[in-house]
Amino acid sequence: MLRAALVLALFVTGCGPLVVADGGVDASSGFDAGSNVSNDAGSTNDAGATDAGTATDAGVRTTLRVTYPTGTNALFVRGSLPPLNWNTGVPMQKVNDTTWTLALDGLASGAALEWKPLLNDMTWSKGPNYEASGGGTTEVAPRFLRDAGEWTIRWPSFASTILGNTRGVYVYLPPTYLENSTARMPVVYMHDGQNLFDPAAAFGGVTWRVPEAMNDAASNGRFREAIVVGAENAGAGRIGEYTPTSDPMYGGGRGDLFLRMLVEELKPRVDLELRTLTGPADTVLIGSSLGGLISSYAGVRKADTFGCIGAMSPSVWWDGRVLLTYLPQTPASARPLRVYVDSGDSGPSNDGVTDTADLVVAYRALGYTDGATLKYVVQQGATHTESAWASRLPGALEFLLGPGR
Repeated sequence: MLRAALVLALFVTGCGPLVVADGGVDASSGFDAGSNVSNDAGSTNDAGATDAGTATDAGVRTTLRVTYPTGTNALFVRGSLPPLNWNTGVPMQKVNDTTWTLALDGLASGAALEWKPLLNDMTWSKGPNYEASGGGTTEVAPRFLRDAGEWTIRWPSFASTILGNTRGVYVYLPPTYLENSTARMPVVYMHDGQNLFDPAAAFGGVTWRVPEAMNDAASNGRFREAIVVGAENAGAGRIGEYTPTSDPMYGGGRGDLFLRMLVEELKPRVDLELRTLTGPADTVLIGSSLGGLISSYAGVRKADTFGCIGAMSPSVWWDGRVLLTYLPQTPASARPLRVYVDSGDSGPSNDGVTDTADLVVAYRALGYTDGATLKYVVQQGATHTESAWASRLPGALEFLLGPGR
């Protein structure tokens, strides 16, 4: 299965037998799986290779570890290289109620193994094949039954002491999270929560189609499954909260307080109640228009929390393009790991395409590299609308989250 390399040049293209949806496989890859397989992850092979992956003439030990609450079911593994095959599964060893392991001896060091766990050697895990490298240990938390996640208004009246107001907070939980209680997930924080999920609440009845984008990615592996947290905007207070300074014409300037709310009040609640990956590499902040402005500003002030920034059609024009004066002040040790910037080029003010291009120039001047730590997209013919942002969201998340396998 071919997958594109995306983030920081750490992901490489891979290919192998494709497992189809009904569990069928490429039968031409079948062979005897009975040799060089150990259920004991702590044992050594005949040539003395150990769990550390010491190279021998017979290859190295490769350990597969799966975490899943199996109940009375057993886990098996099929894969692309001997001693595995795609026709018959090899049983894993149950370590405890949620952990299973399988040690494979004989793979060449660095060999690319495609593999999948199965429940009772019958039900394939969902999504693309997993990958393992010969001589290493790979741990995964799969799902076997669910195809879709769920969204709710988890906190209808989330109260902020810092801002002195309340708002609803929408949360999407991906399918693996809902099925597999061992799975921990990255988190995507998004502004204007009203516009993300519910047509009845969205501006003009048009949403960003967040559940559809996330469910599609869970199926095809385009990007990692993630929790999405969408805090509603403050209505009339939106301009104030999404702006770093006071503009002579529009006022505003409560952006630092708003970011404190996210970091000091909302994120701790999310991390307390949900199974999250909490570091900056697994924490995305993304928004559009003024939401794009405050997201980019968060990369200046709060990159130790939000390591991945998405600025869609950002309002760079705000307060004499003050954002462009902030970026050069960001110390190299406190910058986002990855930044996504986009715009359209049509409609009123051409969706700010010129200002946005200057923002990208500023990021490049800081050392951001296109395709590695920076992605810039101009959508021809697109205007400043929810539907345009919805259409670009999957590409933004693909870059910011990285591939799902």
